[in-house]
Amino acid sequence: MIFSTLEHILTHISFSIISIVIIIYLITLFVDEIVGLYDSSEKGMIATFFCITGLLVTRWIYFGHLPLSDLYESLIFLSWGFSIIHMIPYFKKQQTHLSAITAPSVIFTQGFTTSGFLNEMHQSTILVPALQSHWLMMHVSMMVLGYAALLCGSLLSLALIIITFRKFLRIFSKSNNFLTESFSFGEIEYVNERKNVLQNTSLISSQNYYRYQLIQQLDRWSYRIISLGFILLTIGILSGAVWANEAWGSYWNWDPKETWAFITWTIFAIYLHIRTNKNYETLNSAIVASMGFLIIWICYFGVNLLGIGLHSYGSFTLP
Repeated sequence: MIFSTLEHILTHISFSIISIVIIIYLITLFVDEIVGLYDSSEKGMIATFFCITGLLVTRWIYFGHLPLSDLYESLIFLSWGFSIIHMIPYFKKQQTHLSAITAPSVIFTQGFTTSGFLNEMHQSTILVPALQSHWLMMHVSMMVLGYAALLCGSLLSLALIIITFRKFLRIFSKSNNFLTESFSFGEIEYVNERKNVLQNTSLISSQNYYRYQLIQQLDRWSYRIISLGFILLTIGILSGAVWANEAWGSYWNWDPKETWAFITWTIFAIYLHIRTNKNYETLNSAIVASMGFLIIWICYFGVNLLGIGLHSYGSFTLP
C-alpha cells in the first residue's frame, strides 16, 4: 500500500513538473524579456530527474531487481535517460537547445506510462527464468539508454532539416517575389525595391548568421549524442548476445527484436560513416539520422505490439 502510494505520488509529480517546464519553455520562445524563466525550466528538469530516480529506486527496493523487466518499467527508465542527457550540457554551463527535445520526450513517455494502456504492468511480478540473470542490468540498461540518446540525436537532426528547408523556401519565395515585382513595375519601383533591400542587408545578414550558427550547433550536438547512443547500443547488443547464448544456447536467433536492433545499429553506423567523412554534407547525415528516429520506435515499441518472438515478455495488448 505504501509502495503504490509513493509510486503514484512520484509519477504524477514528475509528470506535473515536466508539464510546467514545457509551458515555461513555450513562454520563453515568445517573451525573451522575462528574466529567470529559462533557469527555472532547467531546475524543473532536475527536479523531474530526481522524481524519476526516486520512482526507479522505490521499485528496485520493493521488487528486488532493477526495474527493467517490462515495457512500463523500461519507459520510466527511458524518461530517466532523457533527463540525464538534458543535464549534461547544463552542468557544463553550455547553452543548447536540448530542452526543446528532451522536455517533450519526457512528457510523452511519462504521459504514456500514466495512461491506462499499461495498467496491468504497474504491478511487477516474479521475473521469468530468462530474466533472472545478472545480464538484465547490463543489457537492458545499455539498450534503453542507447535508445534515449539516439532518439534525442535524431530529433536534433530532424530540427536541423526543418530549419534548412525553411531557409531554402524563404530564399526561393523572395527570389520569385523579386522577379515578379521587377517585371510588373517600372524602373522607379525597381529602384525603390533595391533601396529597401540595401537598407535591410544588415538585418538579413544577422539573421542568416544566427541561422547558420544554430544549424552548426544542432549538427554538432546531434553528432555527439548519437555517437554516445551508438556506443551504448553496441554494448547492449553485444551483452545481449552473450546473455542469449547463456539462456537460449545461441548468440543470435534473428528474433524480431534482435533483427530490428541490428537494423537500428546499421542505420546509425551509416550516419557516423557519412558524418566522419571529410566532405560530408550536413543535410545528408541529418536525413539518415531522422530515418533512424522511426526505426528506433519500431524496434523499441512497434515490435512489442506483435507479442511474438523470444522477447515477447515485454509486449502488451491494446485495450
